[in-house]
Parts: sequence; C-alpha cells; structure tokens
Amino acid sequence: MAKTKPVVKAAALDKTTNASVDSLSKACSNATKALAKKTAEAKKQKAEVKRQLKKKATLTKRNKKAAAKQKRDANTVNRKAAAAVAKELKSTKAALGKVRARNATLLSELGELKAASKRLTAYTKAIAAADKALNKPAKKRKKRKSTR
Repeated sequence: MAKTKPVVKAAALDKTTNASVDSLSKACSNATKALAKKTAEAKKQKAEVKRQLKKKATLTKRNKKAAAKQKRDANTVNRKAAAAVAKELKSTKAALGKVRARNATLLSELGELKAASKRLTAYTKAIAAADKALNKPAKKRKKRKSTR
C-alpha cells in the first residue's frame, strides 16, 4: 500500500513563508550593500583608467619629441632619453591594458548586480504590497435604515 504524504499544517506554512520573506529581505539588503561597494570601486577604476590614458597621451607626445630630437642630433644623451621615454610608455600601455581588463570585469559584475538588485527590490515591494492588502482590517458595513 502506498504511503500518503501528510498534509502540511498552517503553523508550518506560516513559518516557511516568514522565513522566505526574511531571506528575501536579507538578500535585498545584501544586494544593496554590494551594489554600493561595487559602484564605488567602479568609480575608482574609471578614475584610474582616465589617469592612465592621460599619462599615455603625455608620454606619447614626449616620445615623439624625443624621437625628433634624436633624429636631429643623434648623440648618446638623446638616444638614452628616447629609450627611457619609450620604456616608460611601454610600461604605461601595459598598466593601462591591465586596468581596462579589470574595469571590464568590474562593469560586467556591476551590471549583473544591478539586475539582481532590481529583481529583489521588485519582489520585496510586491510582497510588502500584498502583506499590506492582506493585513487590512475588514470594512464594517453600516446598517441600512429602513425607509418604510
């Protein structure tokens, strides 16, 4: 004979529902905190990229000037200056590549976090609205006065 599943009691259902709502609220607050942290981190990364780009532009101009100077007067001082600028430019380009890669991963993570946070916020608001509607006191009906 097959065993039948027991019927769930109201108290157990209420406990499960409350635990789920609490879990959702906690996830929503965690998402908000993570979003704030990642947004601040993204802002720092954006500033770092901007700084590296500015440095690269400056070094590129300096490299052109050093190359032109070396072309005019090919002595060891000019050659060493051109080599030093080229070396610094190369390291700056490498650093810029690393920063851009970090920035790209951070931005994709931030986008995913925003989507998840938006979902969690919508669910939390919907549950709050449903709770508000369910917990409203019943309207009292006025007795009609007979006009006869």
